[in-house]
Amino acid sequence: MAESKFVYVTYIRTTPEKLWQALTDPAFIRKYWFGTTQECTWEKGASWKMIYDDGRVTDAGEVLEIDPPRKLVLKWRNEFRPELKAEGYSQMTYELEASGDAGDLVKLTVVHEIDQPDSKLIHAVNGGWPRILSNLKTLLETGTVLSTKK
Repeated sequence: MAESKFVYVTYIRTTPEKLWQALTDPAFIRKYWFGTTQECTWEKGASWKMIYDDGRVTDAGEVLEIDPPRKLVLKWRNEFRPELKAEGYSQMTYELEASGDAGDLVKLTVVHEIDQPDSKLIHAVNGGWPRILSNLKTLLETGTVLSTKK
């Protein structure tokens, strides 16, 4: 298995379908992911990339597995920091699980992993993912984000 791994679990008051849309809709992603967006057709084997407002690609890869609204697995490589890009491709997985009696609570698990010991990429995402996912949760539950700055 992966030598370096980041795991984050949160519960969001929403439905799996609404959370799935929030994870895959470029306009919605831009709201909680600090102005970046993602381009993808969301099909297995499709290319995927994350883009800054000025057009620079931040990260890129492909869809390895997709099962709406339950699971999405991306092959992921950082494209703008040479020391992170040099580590090669990582894998990021979203798993969504309906929870709660009313059907309006979703357990979201994010796993980001790479076969590199003491990975610089995983160290970097340790700081980024919690902010992004807190923004996502807050946006879905309240209609606003916690922060617009990284």
